[in-house]
Amino acid sequence: MPDAERKIRVLVAKCGLDGHDRGVRIIARALKEAGMEVIYTGLHQTPESVVEAAIQEDVDVIGLSVLSAAHMTLFPRVMSLLRANQSEHVLVTGGGIIPDEDKAALQALGVGELFRPGEAPIERMVEYIRGEVARRRGREGVG
Repeated sequence: MPDAERKIRVLVAKCGLDGHDRGVRIIARALKEAGMEVIYTGLHQTPESVVEAAIQEDVDVIGLSVLSAAHMTLFPRVMSLLRANQSEHVLVTGGGIIPDEDKAALQALGVGELFRPGEAPIERMVEYIRGEVARRRGREGVG
């Protein structure tokens, strides 16, 4: 199937010692119900294992859930590893407890939209991922 026609593939991950995965499981299910293929790596991943899995699974999106205040370490490391593996086309997005100034700094590094608990309806996340993947694939209306 041509890349532009295949389903959006999303890898969702929890890095580090953060053991709170209820929210990421809800997001994963919602993305799956929206017609996306979702891979959940489980708890206690490293940025290296996340990027390796993303490359092996040929995903369009990596969604990191960070509630441990390690976002300024984890997101930049994932971005660096994607660049090192010529995989900059993968959208890195996610959410967690991320202050505004840190969101701006991460987005300046190339991280996509970041969603905080209770601030964005899941439908907005789905729309954002669909729109951004369509843009990156060079067409509209990707599902």
